[in-house]
Amino acid sequence: MRRNEREVSDNRVIEEIIRKTDVCRIALANDNIPYIVTMNFGYTALPEPRLYFHCANKGRKLEMIIKNSYVCFEMDTDHQIYTGFKGCDWGMKYSSVIGYGNISIVTDAEAKKTGLNCIMKHYGGDKEYSYDEKVYKRTTILRLDIEEMTGKKC
Repeated sequence: MRRNEREVSDNRVIEEIIRKTDVCRIALANDNIPYIVTMNFGYTALPEPRLYFHCANKGRKLEMIIKNSYVCFEMDTDHQIYTGFKGCDWGMKYSSVIGYGNISIVTDAEAKKTGLNCIMKHYGGDKEYSYDEKVYKRTTILRLDIEEMTGKKC
């Protein structure tokens, strides 16, 4: 990071940024063609830091993941515009997390439920959730095993 005074390396602070974030962007690439998609997500630090996502059973995203599972992710929150007298005096304060890892399609039924529960807990709190079997069958769960991530506050 060029401006290291803005870097956040404390995992507790990074996890707080993640908890406050509403969406996560996943950057994929195949054949030198980038593709970025905004997704709902869930995060868990145990047993290893992971992000879970859900999507339909078909589509460009899944095709790209099958070809190249190494991805970059980004999420941001705490947006606050500050103004100035001249145009270049304006700016934005925010908190963000960027990281890298391998993403995979979850096929095991119990692991799939773990992923769905993680996503639901991010948005709905820590409680038990049930799922309609028809919806469950047509939902794909993705698991991103995070290899590295850093935070930023400015």
